Amino acid sequence: QVQLVESGGGLVQAGGSLRLSCVASSRTIAGYPMGWFRHDPGKERDIVATILWSDSTTFYKDSVKDRFTISRDNAKNTVYLEMTNLKPEDTGVYYCAGGRYGTILRTSGQVIDWGQGTQVTVSS
Repeated sequence: QVQLVESGGGLVQAGGSLRLSCVASSRTIAGYPMGWFRHDPGKERDIVATILWSDSTTFYKDSVKDRFTISRDNAKNTVYLEMTNLKPEDTGVYYCAGGRYGTILRTSGQVIDWGQGTQVTVSS
């Protein structure tokens, strides 16, 4: 099992930017699909963006396309989520997530490792 630690959340005004980081420890995440999910109160954790380690193929929720960018740094065993032009509806707790080796990651049911979450609040 891998430990995932997120950072970079905070309070920002609408139109602003934040960069979330997720550092993995105890094993490499190379070969594992990684992603970011958001938890809104009263709802299940919903996918925001994912990235495959093999070829860096990315997937984004429609509402964040062209605003968010997921990336990874092999050497640092780290996944990032660059968020720009933030909107109040982007507010929530963002969780770093890891899927099973060699697979894709599209739903919370496919996640095998979760971070502790980081709060993002966008004010209007």
